[in-house]
This record gives sequence, C-alpha cells and structure tokens, in this order.
Amino acid sequence: MLKDMLIKNCMNLNLKGKTKEEIIDEMIGMLMDNGRLNDREEYKKEILKRESQSSTGLEEGIAIPHAKTKAVKIPSIAFGRSLEGVDYDSLDGEPSKLFFMIAAPADATDSHIEVLSKLTTLLLDDNLRENLLKAETKDEILNLLLDERKVKEEEKEDNNQNFTVLAVTACPTGIAHTYMAADTLMKKAKEMGIAIKVETNGSTGVKNRLTDEEIKNAKGIIVAADKNVEMDRFHGKHVEIVPVVEGIKNPEKLIKNAVEQKAKIYKAQSGKTAGSSGEKKGFYKHLMSGVSNMLPFVVGGGILIALSFMFGIKAADPADPSFSPIAKLLSDIGGKNAFFLMVPVMAGFIGMSIADRPGFAPAMVAGLISANNGAGFLGALIGGFLGGYIVLLLKKALRVLPESLEGLKPVLFYPVFGILITGVLMYKVILTPVVFLNNGMTSFLGGLGTGNLVLLGVIVAGMMAIDMGGPINKASFTFGIAMIAAGNYYPHAAVMAGGMVPPLGIALATTIYKNRFTKDEREAGKTCYIMGASFITEGAIPFAAADPMRVIPACVIGAGLAGGLSMLFKVQLPAPHGGLFVLPVMTNPMMYLVAVIAGSVVTALLLGILKKPITE
Repeated sequence: MLKDMLIKNCMNLNLKGKTKEEIIDEMIGMLMDNGRLNDREEYKKEILKRESQSSTGLEEGIAIPHAKTKAVKIPSIAFGRSLEGVDYDSLDGEPSKLFFMIAAPADATDSHIEVLSKLTTLLLDDNLRENLLKAETKDEILNLLLDERKVKEEEKEDNNQNFTVLAVTACPTGIAHTYMAADTLMKKAKEMGIAIKVETNGSTGVKNRLTDEEIKNAKGIIVAADKNVEMDRFHGKHVEIVPVVEGIKNPEKLIKNAVEQKAKIYKAQSGKTAGSSGEKKGFYKHLMSGVSNMLPFVVGGGILIALSFMFGIKAADPADPSFSPIAKLLSDIGGKNAFFLMVPVMAGFIGMSIADRPGFAPAMVAGLISANNGAGFLGALIGGFLGGYIVLLLKKALRVLPESLEGLKPVLFYPVFGILITGVLMYKVILTPVVFLNNGMTSFLGGLGTGNLVLLGVIVAGMMAIDMGGPINKASFTFGIAMIAAGNYYPHAAVMAGGMVPPLGIALATTIYKNRFTKDEREAGKTCYIMGASFITEGAIPFAAADPMRVIPACVIGAGLAGGLSMLFKVQLPAPHGGLFVLPVMTNPMMYLVAVIAGSVVTALLLGILKKPITE
C-alpha cells in the first residue's frame, strides 16, 4: 500500500513554506499538479477540518495531515521536507520538518488510517528520521521508507502468532494499574490456555503495540483504560471497554467474554476514546487527566519545599534568625514556581481532556485566576471543567460559519472567546463563593480539637484503603494535596499513612501467616514491602481483588488506625509523596513510624484471623 501511494512526483525535499497553511498549500499543490485530486479547494477544506479537531503535527518533527474525501481521485501520499522546520502545532511544541500528506478517496476502506498507523510506527525509529533528513535524492527517500517497511513486515512474519484475545491497558499516571492489569490478564490467560497479547499505554509510552494483522485475527478485544487510547483501529471488532481496575479484578470474566464475543461490535468514530462513554466515566477520566499531569509539579515542588524545612521551619525567611540562602532558593523554586503551577496545570489538562487542545488555554487561565485570587484547588477544579465545556459549546455554536473559516477556529475563535467567557465567569460567578468556602474550611480545620482531628485522620486514611488507587483513594489524596497548598500539613501525613498500610500489612501477613496465602501470593507479598514503604497503595490490589470481603476491611481498619495516630501525634508532612523516604522532613518522625507500624500490624493480624488456611 505504501509503495503504491508514495511516488517521486509527489515529493519535495525543500519546501518553501514558512507557516502551517503555506506547507499545506504547497503539498496539496503537488497532489493536484500530478492528477491525484479532483478538487483542490474541497480537499483543502477537509484537511483544515481534520486539523481543527486536533493537530496532525506529531512529536519528533513529524506531521501527517490527512483527509478522506470525494475530492481525491487516486489514493496518494505526498512527502515534503523543511530542514529549517515549521511551527505546525505539534504535540511536543517543536518545529515539524518531515511531512506526509495522505489523500484517500471517499469510497475507499479505512486505508488512510491503516497507512497512517504504519507510517507512524515506521517514523518512531530515530535512525530512519535522521536518515530522511540527511537524504539528498527522492530515490533515497523511497528506498529508506520501503526498505524499512520490508524489515518491519519480515519481523512481524517471523514473530507472528495468532492471538485469540488482545488487550490494551492504560491508567492516568501510567505507573501501577497499567502494568498490573497487563500482568494479571496475561497470567489468567495462561492458566486458561488462551493466547493473549497486551499493549500497555504507560508513562514511557505505548509498548507491545497491537498490529493490524493481530487485530484482524483476534476473536475479541479488551480495553481496560481510564485515559485516552487509540480506538479507531478496532472498528468492526468485538470490544469490551472497562476501567483499568477491572483488568485486575475480573480478568477471567473479561477473557471469557472476549473469547465468546459477548461485547458489542465497535464502530470507529473520529475522536472516540476509551473511557469516554457515559458521563460518570467521562468526569472521572477528565479529573484523572488533570491530576496525573499535576503530579510532577506536586511531587517535585513539594519535596523541594520539604527540603528547605530541613534548614529550619522559617529558614527561607530573610527576616528570621535561622535564615539560609539555600533554604530560600529551594523554597522559591519549589513553592513560588513548581508548586504554584500545579493548580493551573491541573485545570488546563482537565480542559484539554474535555475539548482537546482548544480547551487547554481557557481552562489553564481559569486555574491561574483561581490560584491568584484565593480560590485555590477547588476553584481550579471548577475552572478546568468550565473552560473545557465552554469550548465544546463554542465548537457547536461556530458550526454555522463557512468552511473557509474552519482553519481560524483553533487559532483565533476558540482561544479568544474561550478565554474571555471562562475568565468573565470565573471573576463574576465562581471566585466569591469558592473563596468563601476555602476560607471557611481553613478556619474549620484550624479550630478542630484533638479528638476531631483524630477522626479526620481516620476518615481520610481509611478512604485511601477502600479502593486502593480508585476514585475514593484519589479523592482523599487530592484533599491532602489541597491542604498542603493551604499551609495545613497535618491531613496529608494521615493520608500517606493510610496509603502505606495496605501493602505493608499484607506483606507482613504473607510473612507471618504463610499457610493463608498461595506461593505466588507469598512471592508478591515481598514486593509489597517496597511498594508500601514507597507509598504505592496499588501493591495491595491483587490481594484485594482475589479476596475483597476479607482483605479490604482489614486494610481499611489498619489504615484508619494509622491515620488517627498520625493526627494524635501531631505529625506534619510538607512533602506530597515519598513514603518512609521523606521521614527526615516530617515533624515527630519516630511517632509517625509507630503509627504506620501499628496500622500494618493490625491489618496483618486481621488477615491472619479472617483468612482460612489453604492447601495448594
């Protein structure tokens, strides 16, 4: 297909255009001049329409504009190169240098999507991109692309296996749930004697990508995801879309459903992604998109602030006798910059999850307005959703504009009207009640007596252990972060204690009560020591999924005890993450250690009582 669509007459190794639209015009001109199009203007309208949905400028200097329309006479690919690079609204913000324009007839199959996928896979290779930039002739370009494709096809043939079931796993942070779900599905499929391949969409990118041939031959597909994954490739297949935690909890059921083709047949729709069906899933997906992109600012900034406290609680204040220039530098970088940015960044990515790239700017401005005017985390949360949904409304309202203005929507109409409307609503409607609520909450927490603080600690810590990384867990963690941002360091200490206890308690139980656990569970229990000490609650999920009626209550009780003791001992934690590794920046660290150990021991004892001996 690639060999037939890419010809030398539709190649230009020295594009003259300096802007995105000039590049598009230049490449459309090649297709038109070589008889590949019926109607130049109609094809351009479709290209701009596709760009308005989301830019086809990828990362690493690659752009792949494409359209499927009756204006195309012959399926074709135009290749262009600009060694200087052009601003093409790429995903990484870098100039695009290599351009592949795909033209597909309206009555064709989804061949342009297939070619797009294959091209993208090819262009992931660093050496290929570098050689394409160095090539001096069109023949060299053709040889590089076609030879590279031949290598890929040979590899695919050599390693080809007919998989009965395919799966895709993805969670917002791409750290724990993604790989746990993948491992659980593969292990259960092996037990059931079913061939499975799992693609992971983790923090380092897509690994073990599913091929077109594998998708074609599979009986059913499982998409266990809480964030966007590529779905159009599954058109016409039986696809079951579930939250990522279902891949951990119910792997056997999902695999059986896939083999028996119980799921509905998926119909591809532009922009359709996993986790987007249903308002409840959509809300959670948008929220997690904001939280996951906020975390690097929270963790990096928070730990730098915590390090500054090691020089003295007020060492960053030039007027204090304990002043240290190093402490001030750490505090300024972490607090005034990284930590300050977490609120607008969270809002911006919520808006982007709702309305794609056009939703980012209005939502981020709303988050900045919130941060600068005392509305804090809650105001940014509201502002993120406000900015995203306002852009969605604008997209609907501006459909009446003529097609000739399609290209102006993402660069002019959406940002101007989106930022204006969102900003006006934030200032005139949102700020006043949210600031009042924030001030009231701060005063309320400040006025709590010891007994009430202990109860708060029990509640937020217990929430961490209920669904171990799910919405309730994330709600508690987010509350703790909001309290750090407000200058109250007590609640998050309890939150972290509650998150550490489940894996630590289970690890202890697998060590003491070996006859209550299988060999595999005992081996997994060893890793729970490390995960618990590192504040990764998700380490307890496989045990909770296997025996929820016993494991979850034991974990909640132990976590609640640890959180309550943390509050009782008045432990303050300025760092948002880190587990036992941030003990040096806590107040009263030894008693905090006592609280965590006590909660872990209680969880282990309860598991020993509740679980029955087993015979393997």
